Amino acid sequence: MQAIKEKLKKLRLSGALAVLESHNQLALAEQLSYLEFLDLLLENEQAHRQASSYQRRLKSSKLSAQKRLDNYDFDYQPQLPRKQIRQLASAQFIAQGVNVILMGKPGVGKTHLANAIGLEALKHNYTVRFTHAHQLINQLHTARADGAYRNLMNRLLKTDLLIIDELGFRKLPPQGVDDFFEIIRQRYEQKSIIITSNTTFEDWGQILGDPVLASAIIDRLLHHAQVFKITGESYRIKNFKRE
Repeated sequence: MQAIKEKLKKLRLSGALAVLESHNQLALAEQLSYLEFLDLLLENEQAHRQASSYQRRLKSSKLSAQKRLDNYDFDYQPQLPRKQIRQLASAQFIAQGVNVILMGKPGVGKTHLANAIGLEALKHNYTVRFTHAHQLINQLHTARADGAYRNLMNRLLKTDLLIIDELGFRKLPPQGVDDFFEIIRQRYEQKSIIITSNTTFEDWGQILGDPVLASAIIDRLLHHAQVFKITGESYRIKNFKRE
């Protein structure tokens, strides 16, 4: 038994190693064949690797594990098409390179919904990156100064699903607008983006400080996109009234 454990360690089969003794006892008690015993070990190894992969991708995604679809209050936002939203949980839109735009006033649940869709994407083995719009621009600005711009941009472009939250809360600086356009341009028809915004498309020209560039960004985003406009009351105001 010890020799087998050492081999499993060297092969880095920690999932199989963790259940070797218990599954050996089960195999003896149930009179399982060698192949059935091996299948049990490999099944546990596979499950262990999937769980480890999910946790690694969750950590690097910067998503909140608490903002899920199962605790999103659809009853408070009845105008949202539940069936369409839940279809996004299948992550098929990512395979198709479709974007998702969530628009509405502050506090209506855009961030929660974007985060929840991101968590579902992780379950389907996709990579996800969640970031606030200004945080993203600041990171790119710092990376440019440190000589790490291309490395960061490559990571942004390779991520299966990029979630950009709170676009429109503050005006972006000129260099930031160029960076934002570059991300949209290079991900166009290749990788999916989820954007949450508290402003309408008509206001993006002012937010981005360049109506022509804003038009080019919107054109690429909407070519393959699902747009959801959330018009309900703020969850924060609802909770304040309860108090």
